[in-house]
Amino acid sequence: MLMRAGRELWAYRGFIAESVKREFRARYLGTQFGWIWAILQPLAMISVYTLVFSRVMQAAMPGHESPWAYSIYLCAGLLAWGMFSELLSRSVGVFVSNANLLKKVSLPKLTLPAIVLVSSLINYGIVMSLFTAFLLITGRFPGWVVLTAIPVLMVQICFALGLGVLCGTINVFYRDVEQMLGVVLQFWFWLTPVVYVTRALPGSIAEWMWLNPMWGIVHALQGIFLDGRVPDWNTLLWPALLALALITLALRAFARLGAEIVDEL
Repeated sequence: MLMRAGRELWAYRGFIAESVKREFRARYLGTQFGWIWAILQPLAMISVYTLVFSRVMQAAMPGHESPWAYSIYLCAGLLAWGMFSELLSRSVGVFVSNANLLKKVSLPKLTLPAIVLVSSLINYGIVMSLFTAFLLITGRFPGWVVLTAIPVLMVQICFALGLGVLCGTINVFYRDVEQMLGVVLQFWFWLTPVVYVTRALPGSIAEWMWLNPMWGIVHALQGIFLDGRVPDWNTLLWPALLALALITLALRAFARLGAEIVDEL
């Protein structure tokens, strides 16, 4: 089933690429700066976090004397969460929002989540390039250890995509799913140590944080960029297994309900 989906997506790779380009152009259509906004917006975000948390609030990380420590910790977590949130929220509504396209054109429906994935990766790549430049300028670039972020991000992408396609398929028949997700993501964000450190939590809560699959992912990325530390792969075992289960379940649900999606839309 997975191989079949892969072959279909590869066959429509041109359509996916053109759709991503069209979406990118439409986002900045009519603006004076055009695609430059794709750089200015994340640059402003990183600058604000750096100024507010490293200079104004003088936030400090336990065991770190660098004034940039908290900004690096915060940005590493926020950028990862931003991609996860974008990929998940857009995947859930992708079939409903593209109802007219699905009714007029015959194409594999999984190309729509693929378009969302490529678009999210481009956005994350732009922001990460700016973040990397910031690390180089401040002398905090972790070196070769940054390569270990690749498998961590792959786990995150699989987890978000599996959950997104599963919920997106269900959302066609029960539209409350997309609305509920917005509420869940708000609570989920604050249950994930993005703006605070895990050790700040009471012991009874901290010892159960591993149940949150995003904890292991965010914690690993923060350790890579802040401490130059290779992730503890054991903490990623649960998110990886959950991601695999969700992708399998999503493909099965899609195979069973996919033929009814256009009729329901």
